[in-house]
Amino acid sequence: MFGKRQTSDVVPFGRYKEMPETEVPEVPAAVSEPAVPLKDDEIYRPDVIETTAAETLERAVDNFADLDVHSLSRRELAEKIGEHVNEDLVPGGLGPREHRDVITQVVNRLLEDRKPALEKPAEESLIQRTKAIVQPILMDRIDVGEAGDMPRQQLAQEIGDIVSEILVEHKIQLNLLEQREIVTMLLNDMLGFGPLEVLLSDEAVTDIMVNGADQVYVERGGKLVLSEVRFRDNRHVMQIASRIVSGVGRRVDESSPLCDARLPDGSRVNIIIPPLAIDGPTISIRKFAKKKITLDVMQRQDNLSPEMATVLKIASRSRLNILVSGGTGSGKTTLLNALSRMIDAGERIVTIEDAAELQLQQPHVVRLETRPPNLEGEGEITQRELVKNALRMRPDRIILGEIRAGEALDMLQAMNTGHDGSLGTIHANRPREALTRLENMVAMAGVKLPNEAVRAQIAGAVDMIVQVSRMRDGKRRITHITEVVGMEGDVVTTQDLFTFQFEGEDKDGNLFGSFKSTGLRPAFSDRARYFGLDKTLMEAMA
Repeated sequence: MFGKRQTSDVVPFGRYKEMPETEVPEVPAAVSEPAVPLKDDEIYRPDVIETTAAETLERAVDNFADLDVHSLSRRELAEKIGEHVNEDLVPGGLGPREHRDVITQVVNRLLEDRKPALEKPAEESLIQRTKAIVQPILMDRIDVGEAGDMPRQQLAQEIGDIVSEILVEHKIQLNLLEQREIVTMLLNDMLGFGPLEVLLSDEAVTDIMVNGADQVYVERGGKLVLSEVRFRDNRHVMQIASRIVSGVGRRVDESSPLCDARLPDGSRVNIIIPPLAIDGPTISIRKFAKKKITLDVMQRQDNLSPEMATVLKIASRSRLNILVSGGTGSGKTTLLNALSRMIDAGERIVTIEDAAELQLQQPHVVRLETRPPNLEGEGEITQRELVKNALRMRPDRIILGEIRAGEALDMLQAMNTGHDGSLGTIHANRPREALTRLENMVAMAGVKLPNEAVRAQIAGAVDMIVQVSRMRDGKRRITHITEVVGMEGDVVTTQDLFTFQFEGEDKDGNLFGSFKSTGLRPAFSDRARYFGLDKTLMEAMA
């Protein structure tokens, strides 16, 4: 495809694998059977080992955040991990062999996750300059259309050979690491998302904001910082933007300069280009964490108290209609994903979103996504139309990614007509404001209803509002768990079950406070009794 190599004194791309790497024990894909036969009275439960290992790993990651695990021997690391194995929720506890295999799994996974990265070349500018020389010559020597159809590994080998030839021709001396980095950057430009790939692979980065070619900000630990990533020019940014949106069957150009999309891993993307974006194409990416966030994880991160986590679990199990309220970037979707993990695996769930980003773990999930209009301005499918269609799909629960317009009316009607346990998010700063915004969005449906009738529908449909906020120290906290209890006159009445009380700021700039229970009896306690959870609920509220 690329022609025959004319030189022989080049380093083939395949030789990179011969470089020494830090030896890390392989992670077993799953537990099947112990290598040594079991005794007659000995039990061995692979599913219990997997679950316990996953929970222990989460605790170990939180507690060993500042620990260099590679500085310890395996025995020392195993002893430390053994202190974090919790057998309280395991029926009958763990057997000796099960306990050992849990620790082995956690040690292997922790060492793999903390595997030292290869050192970057000191002269970053040399890599960039060499890439600028090599890239146009490479594009002249290959068939770009055919290259796009090749597997990435095969294309990497072909490009590695050609890059080596070009370096020899131009008398540029690079070591193997530098050559491999250039090939990786070229592949990212051809097949991936260019300069953004390094940020997408960085798990510490939660948001990526591209403001033109020369300014790329990222969010780390809740704080915005300027990264060193740069694009060649605005045309390069547009190429990456077009590649992102084409992957989900959408387009971004002068006739359609706004677009919502998603990456293959589900990360949410918003793109706006000139003439609306004056300083060049702007790309905003909300990354999905590879680590699944649960209410237990949020509790350990001090996003909420153990009692609040218990009440939210019971609310979700009891099929309450829950509205998650918060500002932009406050963690509404993350909390919605965590709440959805309490849904029974036997239920049929229909999700409706502008850009699919929910990560439900249940087996029976139907995901629906809106569609923008085509070039002629036709063919648009809105969330409201999808909600109406979802009602004909025999759903047990409907989850609306974000309520923002007239679909609020159809969602309320669904909640009032047997689809209890539905979830949704809404932009608002306080629970009372969420109800007001919901009322306003019902009016956007174009149906003229008296205010009293709308409020009665809201009071009958919404059971609970969970308010989440990102505070100025970067940490996200649940500030209110508020119950909708009914109507008094023409006013929707609510009661707070939990609130967060701000108390001060430490010397490092971290805010601290306490999560307070109001001690009130939840109005949904009868519903909790139906599911056998009323005693646990009252203990959490005490």
